[in-house]
Amino acid sequence: MKGTSASPGIGLGRVLIIQNEELNIIKKQIESLEKEKERFLEAIQKSKIELSKIRDKAMKELGEDKAAIFDAHLLVLEDPELLDGTIKKIDADKVNVEYAFKEIANQFVSIFEAMDNEYMRERAADIKDVSNRLLRNLLGIKVIDLSLLEEESILVSNDLTPSETATMDKEKVLGFLTNIGGRTSHTAIMARSLEIPAVVGLKNITELLKDGDYVAFNGETGEVLINPRDEEIASYKKLKEQYEKEKKELEALRGEISETIDGRKVELAGNIGTPHDIEGLIKNDAEGVGLYRTEFIYMDRDSLPSEEEQFKAYKTVLESLEKKPVVIRTLDIGGDKELSYLKFDKEMNPFLGYRAIRLCLDKKEIFKTQLRALLRASVYGNLKIMFPMISSLEELLESKKILEEVKSNLQAEGLEYSNKIEVGIMIEVPSAAIISDMLAKHVDFFSIGTNDLIQYTTAVDRMNEKIHHLYNPFNPAVLRLIKMVIDNGHKEGIWVGMCGEMAGDKKIIPILLGLGLDEFSMSPISILPARKLIKSLKFEEMKEFTDKVMAMDNATEIEAFIEKSFE
Repeated sequence: MKGTSASPGIGLGRVLIIQNEELNIIKKQIESLEKEKERFLEAIQKSKIELSKIRDKAMKELGEDKAAIFDAHLLVLEDPELLDGTIKKIDADKVNVEYAFKEIANQFVSIFEAMDNEYMRERAADIKDVSNRLLRNLLGIKVIDLSLLEEESILVSNDLTPSETATMDKEKVLGFLTNIGGRTSHTAIMARSLEIPAVVGLKNITELLKDGDYVAFNGETGEVLINPRDEEIASYKKLKEQYEKEKKELEALRGEISETIDGRKVELAGNIGTPHDIEGLIKNDAEGVGLYRTEFIYMDRDSLPSEEEQFKAYKTVLESLEKKPVVIRTLDIGGDKELSYLKFDKEMNPFLGYRAIRLCLDKKEIFKTQLRALLRASVYGNLKIMFPMISSLEELLESKKILEEVKSNLQAEGLEYSNKIEVGIMIEVPSAAIISDMLAKHVDFFSIGTNDLIQYTTAVDRMNEKIHHLYNPFNPAVLRLIKMVIDNGHKEGIWVGMCGEMAGDKKIIPILLGLGLDEFSMSPISILPARKLIKSLKFEEMKEFTDKVMAMDNATEIEAFIEKSFE
């Protein structure tokens, strides 16, 4: 099979299918009530064992506060009203245990959700989570916790959620294969961040494979072999050895300056999602963090993170990078990133809707809590704050005004923060690119978010397989907007970076270099290959090369010209 290359590397191993199907609970009349009660007790015990393992792992890897969530879940499984209520319903209505438990659990969820106390309302999410686990065990649906994988596996799914990829045991995951997605889907981005080979957009791979099948695949070419022959496996093992050898050769570039032959220096930074990604940054010799996606702190949980929790996460990253620059993006939720505990109205076009800075400017308390945590952490490193999805000058000025309010409040409380924090914006909306000359007067930097900029400029949903070929970074309209942003930024004396996936694409780096981009932020795995490429180029030649590219009128011609020039 052939899919879309998402993350380089060779994957070889047994398949584990990840299915997140809806639970279908049917009411049945039961004769053997004792047997139903026995099944109930077995499912409770099984769920307790699973949750105890997760709690122990969370305690070891994530700390006591995260582990406490699972202590709460274990307490739900011991709640006498929930358990006795289910037994009484089985006896009274002579119904199957799944139906009885679901009915009682729903009553509890409704009671907790209706309470005035915020803490008690949050417990409803705990009950839902534990209920689903117990029901899956009753129905015989395998509950796969990706943080507790027992064997090395290649994960095969329709798609993987950001929270699944953020919590998995990456030592046991040999690769990802998914039905949907493109190179800029979150699964692909997380795979590169975790340095796990991946191929996406395989359409029906979940139907063609079953648990235990063997696959071999190439994350660079998108090629996937299902149950390959011995000689094919041997060939892929050689490819894996070659890939590992080339990775080791790149190690020689650690500590080198990222500059062209004729002395043009640029900064090669990394994109990260959690403090756990720092290891990859250091290993790949990143010169800073160009994008810290803070939304992962808000995911895979049942309530908003506290100021203290956020402060600790930001402080960890800033301290680990010492004095290197760290660009932290404020909350970018919405679109394809939802939070179970924040109820949004259903939107026809969520990518064009209530998300990112729009949500933060509406729910100012959430925004202020994050800004307080960021400012308090700023004394521990070189922090730069970045606002996402700015589409007008009004939004930028309001965001900066709230930041100043938070600074004043901290000052009044006697809490320290750095007075050297640069403030910038992501340029990912065409309107922001077009008025970048105006926006540049009010910020210290721009960072071009090409994943969304391409999507919005070309009117292409990057997850839509039928039109994915139109999502093209070589589109002249996209390149012109990038040039406009860089030129306008430089006219106002600010630096311009890029944190979209284009920044790490070896085909596009020469163009970006020629356009004068100052900072390239990418998946850590791409940093050393990018440095190798940049050190082989001349800036003056790349400017001439880029002038020729900008004169071309279609993406196909541009891509062919690049391939021919760098054969």
